[in-house]
Amino acid sequence: MTRGKRTQTAQIEVRLLREGIIESTHHVQAAVCDERGRVLSAAGSPETATFIRSSLKPFQALAVTSTGTMERFNLTDKDLAIICSSHQGTIEQARQAFNILWRANIDPIALKCPIPIGKQSPLQHNCSGKHAGMLAVCQQRSWALGGYLDRDHPIQKLILSRLADLLQMPAAEFIAVHDDCGAPTYLVQMSQMAALYAQLSSGDSLDMERIVRAMVHHPSLIAGQGEFDTELMVASEGELLSKAGAEGVQCVARLGEGLGLAIKVMDGSKRAKYAVAIHLLKQLGWISPTVAESLSDQFMNIGDYKRLDVVGEIAML
Repeated sequence: MTRGKRTQTAQIEVRLLREGIIESTHHVQAAVCDERGRVLSAAGSPETATFIRSSLKPFQALAVTSTGTMERFNLTDKDLAIICSSHQGTIEQARQAFNILWRANIDPIALKCPIPIGKQSPLQHNCSGKHAGMLAVCQQRSWALGGYLDRDHPIQKLILSRLADLLQMPAAEFIAVHDDCGAPTYLVQMSQMAALYAQLSSGDSLDMERIVRAMVHHPSLIAGQGEFDTELMVASEGELLSKAGAEGVQCVARLGEGLGLAIKVMDGSKRAKYAVAIHLLKQLGWISPTVAESLSDQFMNIGDYKRLDVVGEIAML
């Protein structure tokens, strides 16, 4: 993959204003890339590396779409959507994750994601769909279900190989750590995250196009009512694909145009990433002023006495 030129631009600030007075400040970096990995615009350094966290899920789902697992177990777009999701653990969402296991004849006890605090089942964990998808691939390939989260398990090697192909770098060069759910996640540059989402949006891969279709057609399964990913995809009417990651990571794909946006709030703030995403999507022309205003009312006006304000722009290179 073509590497972006080494560059450094001003970071963006997200300020918490309490009755108009600055109380807290978050520093944010961002990058926009095309499907060839070229950096088109940036705030901060596009070479900043961070863990991609749950923004990796659409690419982990390639193990499902590229192996015949969908066809083998008659999985639907709803199943694929929950595989890509960071859901709220609602009854509908947990049932969708269970549906994958049921169709693949896998006992839910095989799930190794934690049981969330206050919940009764790992099916209610926000990563249960991803885990169910991994297990379904193991069942389809006759791989052991036990140890499916180990980095040397065939399912994790398959996922890494897909990621390595997309970023055109050797699998051995990736730095892997365990995500909170126990599955591997990877350290990647901001430009690489943006390039992944640009490839997802390009329409050049049938396997990725199936993932895109599932996510934008079933946005309520990707996060849930009132959550940013769901609300943005509904408001953009199928023009944008959005997937959050923990610790201030947010990725957005501009569908049909081969463009991807990656955001990292350096202190990991969740509220700040949504504020800067709205700000940048409006600046880039990816959402209308009307949509930006509606999303701002939901995610930037955060109390009777406080609101979020974004200072700075993403610089075109």
